[in-house]
Amino acid sequence: MVVGVLALQGGFAEHESVLARLGVASRQVRTPQDLSGLAGLILPGGESTTIGIVAEANGLLAPLRDFAMAHPVWGVCAGVVFLARAVGRLQPTLGVLDLEVARNAYGRQRESFTAQVEVAGLGAFPGVFIRAPRLVAWGSAVEPMAWHEDEVVGVRQGHILATAFHPELTADIRLHAQFVAWCH
Repeated sequence: MVVGVLALQGGFAEHESVLARLGVASRQVRTPQDLSGLAGLILPGGESTTIGIVAEANGLLAPLRDFAMAHPVWGVCAGVVFLARAVGRLQPTLGVLDLEVARNAYGRQRESFTAQVEVAGLGAFPGVFIRAPRLVAWGSAVEPMAWHEDEVVGVRQGHILATAFHPELTADIRLHAQFVAWCH
């Protein structure tokens, strides 16, 4: 089994490192051909506008959209914005997750923080929030699955997972292990 990590911009290396710790092969995705044979795909944090523009320039938008409709995909921070149907401004997105987000809603880079998150099925989890999007509204097919205090910070829609926080920046590999299990 090979799990892809979108490697256009952002924190893709950290996800590859966690996958390696789990004993899972990974592949960097930069072209449509790189999607071939993948069991799942992680869309890392970074800058969502840049990710969308580079994906569009590389002819990746439609192939990524098709892949996300048929395979497990996990968007982390900027990856959530890239998956969402509504992001509050014009930018290239996949629009496959029935979610509305507010970009950078937790503040600027210097206002980043780590806080305990409660994840369904996993319990307490360390959440790293870096210019994170706020999950504003979602459709009936989307189920909340992670909370920081009383705010939803992670959702799942079928085989699409989205977390506003960065689990790859912690020592806790349980969320990656859960995603890998969904890829089987």
